Amino acid sequence: MTSLDLSSEILSVTEKPSFRFGPVWLALPGVAFLLIFFLWPTLHILVSAIWGGDSGFSLKALLAVFTSPSYSRVMTTTFTVAIQVTVLCVLISYPLAYWLSRHSARRQRLMMMLILLPFWTSALVKNFAWLVLFGRNSSFAQLIMSMGGAGDRLLFNKTVVLFGIVHTLVPLCVIAMMPTLNQVNKSLLSAATTLGASPTQAFWRIFLPLSMRGVATAGLMIFITSLGFFITPSLLGSPRETMVGQLIIEQINELQNLQQGSAFGVILLAGAIIAVVLFDRVFGLSGMGGGSGQSQPDSRVRRFGLRLAGRIGNIFDPVARSYRNTFRGLPGSRLLGLYSLLVIAILLVPVIAIIPMAFTSGSFLAFPPPGFSLRWFDTYFASPIWMAATARSFGIGVACAALTIMVAGTVAFAVVRSGSRLAGAIFIFFMSPMIVPHLVISIGLFYLFAQMSLIATDVGLVLGHSVIATPVVFIIVLSTLRGHDWRLDDAALTLGASPRKAFFRITLPLISGGIVAGLITAFLISFEELTIALFIGGGLITTLPKQLWSDIFLQINPTLAAASVVVLGVVTVLFLLMEVISYWRKPA
Repeated sequence: MTSLDLSSEILSVTEKPSFRFGPVWLALPGVAFLLIFFLWPTLHILVSAIWGGDSGFSLKALLAVFTSPSYSRVMTTTFTVAIQVTVLCVLISYPLAYWLSRHSARRQRLMMMLILLPFWTSALVKNFAWLVLFGRNSSFAQLIMSMGGAGDRLLFNKTVVLFGIVHTLVPLCVIAMMPTLNQVNKSLLSAATTLGASPTQAFWRIFLPLSMRGVATAGLMIFITSLGFFITPSLLGSPRETMVGQLIIEQINELQNLQQGSAFGVILLAGAIIAVVLFDRVFGLSGMGGGSGQSQPDSRVRRFGLRLAGRIGNIFDPVARSYRNTFRGLPGSRLLGLYSLLVIAILLVPVIAIIPMAFTSGSFLAFPPPGFSLRWFDTYFASPIWMAATARSFGIGVACAALTIMVAGTVAFAVVRSGSRLAGAIFIFFMSPMIVPHLVISIGLFYLFAQMSLIATDVGLVLGHSVIATPVVFIIVLSTLRGHDWRLDDAALTLGASPRKAFFRITLPLISGGIVAGLITAFLISFEELTIALFIGGGLITTLPKQLWSDIFLQINPTLAAASVVVLGVVTVLFLLMEVISYWRKPA
């Protein structure tokens, strides 16, 4: 080392360190985006609920939620349905996720394709299909009535509402569970059976406790998502099944009662926050991203859970042993496989059933259709209203995808490459739009965009869709970057490449699959998003989901089915493209 080098080293130690523009600062534009278009509007709802404009401070709207018998009944229905949906989704999804976790990566990808297709299919399209399939004149209803059942009363009750919401959210529940279940070391089960435990005891005492973080994460996401549901109760339910999402839309869009609508939004937000706090208490918030969690599980809860699982295992063990001795030719794994395939088939029913409805020769929707015809597609493509809505959805989807990937991509890069303590806080902040009901976000953006003159504009819709899509795309890009071998970039820098050249020639080509997957995901979320369009559209501009929503209540005819098939076709093509990209990026 020369004297000049030595003096430089001494100065670098003794002098006050200068400001460095590290990777974490790349997150600033993304953080500012969510601060403006997510956090500030959400906080504004809290103020709007207790501030009545000219009347000033008032708790009247919040008190009405609890004192009005009709409002209290709706709130009770909403939280009761959310809890019931959460329990049902977890109970239905866990065996399916467990079955998938026992298969190879190649088999998992194939099965997940079938599960994810209904997940990416619009809830509006699926519930519209159930509306026809369960209708009084449907073949299914006629079959039930021929067997002496109440086939004419399948619709407009709580049972069908629960079924519709659970059907929509089961794929999300499976997706949320799978990372944790795949991380459980299966050799632990083999070790337990080697030491004398039965397969049943090994599952209840080892596998289930190790997978509980995934179960809790799935339950949290399902509970929060179901709180804001309004499509299913509006289409399949009666006034007795009215949920708070329907009241929010009525208060703001129809009655222009912004304070009362905000009060309902505050109650939804409070319910979501309580759920998140309970989750953080037991697992730690970072567990949502598959991490280990910043806080350790509550020891009392953990001990209670382990004792409960052990006792359940002791109860089921003789039952399982008796089954194996009685049905020797039908192992339990085969029953589990049949159950899983049945669940997947039910998930695909509305996706498949909507297609023949669009080709009906009749003037009314029916399944099966009386004949084949393309007349309703001709009507769809000849309608300037439908074409304008379709073109706007495509344009907004492309713009949303571009904006979202820039925001989420730069922040994901900053989180991965930064060693700063701020990275953890940024991660949780960017996950927060996922744990706030979309209705609450929509109300907040409605207030903000009204002040910015962005109501009934394409720019407002793009910004709103981007807020909804950001956390999902952030997770996709973050996972891709975490799987990238950064030693290749270090080698390029060592050989003389500049950071910019290393990024564009090494990093970007290797992570391009994740970037494309993020773009397609953001487009799909935007293309099917209805909640933002209901509030930000202002009733003046309409997207394809908004046009579908309006026509379902105004005039139900097979044109709706034709438009639904167009939506399904776009979703299917992009979904398969995303899966092909994922297939080539992952090892077999």
